[in-house]
Amino acid sequence: MSDDFEDMGPVDYLVVEFPGNRMTGEGFTLLLDLVDRGIVRILDLLFIRKDLDGGVVVVELKDLDGDGELDLSVFEGASSGLLGEDDVLEAGTALQPGSSAGILVYENLWAAPLARALRRSGAQLVAGGRIPVQALLASLDAEEPGTGDGDT
Repeated sequence: MSDDFEDMGPVDYLVVEFPGNRMTGEGFTLLLDLVDRGIVRILDLLFIRKDLDGGVVVVELKDLDGDGELDLSVFEGASSGLLGEDDVLEAGTALQPGSSAGILVYENLWAAPLARALRRSGAQLVAGGRIPVQALLASLDAEEPGTGDGDT
């Protein structure tokens, strides 16, 4: 394994859907802040759209909402080559027709020291995952007394 990979933190990806192609750009400044503070490093960022007929196309990085205010050129070049056509098509299967999405692949720089230490000791990641906030809320709601679980 090369030194570059040996020093990396965990790498995650997100596919964030914007129903009805309603992308406001509100999260982009926060994403830039995470990058500027050295918390994450963007490896890949691209946008896709699923047409009403089900076709999936890559959308150029620019003013996606058309209001003339959102300049996404700061994200140009955020392409490591990790995302391929198969990845785009797979992400598209999760989208509703008439929606768009951002696909983000990022390195968790904050966790790199821990990852390096674990690798040096011979540890290997054998499972991982993410629990969506909606699933946590649903689980907590199900645990509340008086919700049909026998408690009254």
